[in-house]
Amino acid sequence: MRMRNKPWAKPELEACDYFIKEPEKLRNDWEKHFAEKQPFHLELGCGKGGFIAQAATKNTDINYLAIDLEYKMLGLARRKVSAAYEEKGLETKNILLTAYNIEKINLLFGENDRVDRIYINFCNPWPRNKHKKHRLTHPRQLEQYRGFLVPGGEIHFKTDDDELFEESVEYFEQCGFEISYITRDLHSSGYEPNIMTEHEKMFSDEGILIKFLIAVMREAGKNDVKETEN
Repeated sequence: MRMRNKPWAKPELEACDYFIKEPEKLRNDWEKHFAEKQPFHLELGCGKGGFIAQAATKNTDINYLAIDLEYKMLGLARRKVSAAYEEKGLETKNILLTAYNIEKINLLFGENDRVDRIYINFCNPWPRNKHKKHRLTHPRQLEQYRGFLVPGGEIHFKTDDDELFEESVEYFEQCGFEISYITRDLHSSGYEPNIMTEHEKMFSDEGILIKFLIAVMREAGKNDVKETEN
């Protein structure tokens, strides 16, 4: 079911001091738009903001940028983020939101922008062969991420979709990433810390197992893979 349009979303976002209206203008300068120099984490496809609201308020020593394409989603995310910060009595110094087409993310980050970690949570699986190139884990996307991830930088990928997960494992390996952690049943794996997203709760309530991996950007070498199959 498609989400109804939310006419309030764009005006609220444009009045928000941590929403970036023209993100391409920050290329090579993202660090300067945070209050402090800290590790930089990026969420691709933040949806309603359940993950980023929890992550950013729990880890104020990390700077976060959350991206989504649609204003109606980002409007909900802004409200959720603001409520989380207000509840904890925190200032929104380590969080930015922006609207952008993630397939063109190389236009947002230059050689001076260094991202330590990327989160991809329950992205569109694009199951038809002709559409798979749109996956956020597709090789053409991974090659873009390599341009701004730091050496040893991580991608944390979570999904309910079996085919997307197994094919993404192959994508990561093809593109010079090493799988440092993988589980096909996250909630029985003992992995911590895990931040539950809206989709994660919904799928788990339906009895669908959550798949999760951490991919590390390496040029060479081989790490042991820790895997649980609970």
